[in-house]
Amino acid sequence: MKNLIRFILRFHFVILFIIIEFVSLSVAFQFNNYQKAKVVKIIQNIKGFHHAKILSITEYLKLRETNEKLAFENVRLNNILQQAYRSDEIFFYKKEDTIFKQQYYLTTAKVINNSVNKQHNFITLNKGFEQGVKPEMAVISPDGVVGIVFGVSKRYSTVISLLNTNLKISAKLKKDDYFGSLEWDGKDYRNAVLNEIPYHVNIRRGDTIITSGYSTIFPEGVLLGYIDDFQVEGGNFYKIKVILSTDFKNLTYISLISNLHKQEQFKLENFFPDD
Repeated sequence: MKNLIRFILRFHFVILFIIIEFVSLSVAFQFNNYQKAKVVKIIQNIKGFHHAKILSITEYLKLRETNEKLAFENVRLNNILQQAYRSDEIFFYKKEDTIFKQQYYLTTAKVINNSVNKQHNFITLNKGFEQGVKPEMAVISPDGVVGIVFGVSKRYSTVISLLNTNLKISAKLKKDDYFGSLEWDGKDYRNAVLNEIPYHVNIRRGDTIITSGYSTIFPEGVLLGYIDDFQVEGGNFYKIKVILSTDFKNLTYISLISNLHKQEQFKLENFFPDD
């Protein structure tokens, strides 16, 4: 108490000045609308700036959660598209009741390990057979092909990356359906090589390369990349340099594709009647 009294006695002029200033400003703002409006505007600007900063920080902290939601929503919408009704009449038989079919099912996963600087690169995902992941499922990103599921455990799975010299993918020119084999040459993670395109085909830099659909793994039309350069090799076929659409150094969330008709197609294509 003595310290408080001593402090007041020592700084009583300053304290009195502050009180008078506060009272004067209050009176001025109360009876003068112009000054009052100015003060209110300043306070609102300060509050707005403060809330904007807080919102920016909050949104940044929620980026991970937002990305996960977007990935799941993307997969949900893809599944809805796959379930879109289509009549079997467009195939080669007709029934009285229209039959609807879904060929591909998509689910999402997160990349937890990845490499791009080896000859045989693999990717690890945070989902396994408990979540429905199986070997030979196609793996894609929002930008295009990533690879094929190789090994699956209870809660994890590994993917043979497109950046693996052992992996070949059936690919074609989007503009005219000429198909060949796309593979990585082990050099630049941004490029791959497309072979087996006949030299008489008219190709140009910038032409789009997509999956052919000639397998039970990848659907037709998934983006692979764009023609960067080409040359005739061996006299009959092009050797085409392709800029990959997927940035393998920036993979976080991917989609896994399951072909629901895979076993039916596999059995038919590998059926050989007895002689």
